[in-house]
Amino acid sequence: MSTACQISPVSAFQSTNLNNKIETFGDLGDRIKRSLGWPVISIEVHQDQLFQNIQMAVEFFSKYAGYTEEFIVFDSNLYERNKGIRLDVLFTLGRTTLTNEQKVSKSSANNNPDFTITLPPTVYVATSALNSTLFTGSSALSSLFTDGIYELELLDQSLYDSVTTHNRSLSSYFKASVKRSVSLQSQDTTATNYSNVFDYDLMDYRKVISIINFEEGSSQSINTLFTIEQTLAQQTYFSYAMGNYGFDLVSWYTVKEWLDTREKVLATRKDIKFDERTQYLTMYPQPGASMFYGVLWCYVERPIRDLVKEQWVYAYALALTKITIGRIRGRFGNVSLLGGGSLNTDILQEGLSEKSELEKALMEGANPGFGDGSPPLFFVG
Repeated sequence: MSTACQISPVSAFQSTNLNNKIETFGDLGDRIKRSLGWPVISIEVHQDQLFQNIQMAVEFFSKYAGYTEEFIVFDSNLYERNKGIRLDVLFTLGRTTLTNEQKVSKSSANNNPDFTITLPPTVYVATSALNSTLFTGSSALSSLFTDGIYELELLDQSLYDSVTTHNRSLSSYFKASVKRSVSLQSQDTTATNYSNVFDYDLMDYRKVISIINFEEGSSQSINTLFTIEQTLAQQTYFSYAMGNYGFDLVSWYTVKEWLDTREKVLATRKDIKFDERTQYLTMYPQPGASMFYGVLWCYVERPIRDLVKEQWVYAYALALTKITIGRIRGRFGNVSLLGGGSLNTDILQEGLSEKSELEKALMEGANPGFGDGSPPLFFVG
């Protein structure tokens, strides 16, 4: 049968923003080709060109917007002298001695998972309502389904087995629905567990983009109720709640600024430097014999399996593909087709215009430089 004659079921296109059917480069590539007229007409683009356009869109998006905000608490004893802490490895909370094969192996992941997400197995959807009288012969099922089974109700494998064992004819009232597995190097995998902090397409750790904030705690300090900051906060509260005395907000701000300056001058607060390429975080002065716990607030890149679902990535890859096709057609612009027609090269300018608009939307959106990021919630002026 011709490819143009093959019709996919509606279920192949039932997708939402957060429950997306796009899982791999191949899925996104098919969506782009269909947007350009495939399979009814041929598209003058090689698969490697198509995938490279998706690659460029993912790289661009992950630089400005494809991130998550994550926190981690770490022990200063993990700091390597004159080197630092490698954050991409630290954020995995994982056993770094595993090989690439072991990281995606079901056996190694299930033996001692550090943090895994278990994908649901096959579930069964009731295609019609079933009356509770159908389960009167089983005390366990009748007590469970006192109101029967509603249409579109979901049953897991064990419950479905119990129902069909009780009455085999009921199997015709259910339809199996299998959730697609995660993407493994652009191919489907049957693995049921994966670490959310590892990118299985890149076969590497998710990278930290930048550090928003760093706070240092000490195991040797007295209770925080007796800190200068706490005292100032209490004074400010009492000045408004119990009369006009104590510090006001301006005084509190002034003293807090002095305390921050004191920390910098006396080096009581560590300065940090992060290299996004090496992923090493260095501190000045370096942690010494006295240990402490630190808290990092970071932007971490999303895995590719999440980025290929983004609408911006689709739109940008589509614009790049239009540019590619336009340049290919421009090479044969003077060639006459059957019937005296010629190749339409307007798609080149269309792609260039869309590409420019998408880049502007990404870099000059709600937050300049983070066009897809969260907008500011308040202003002080």
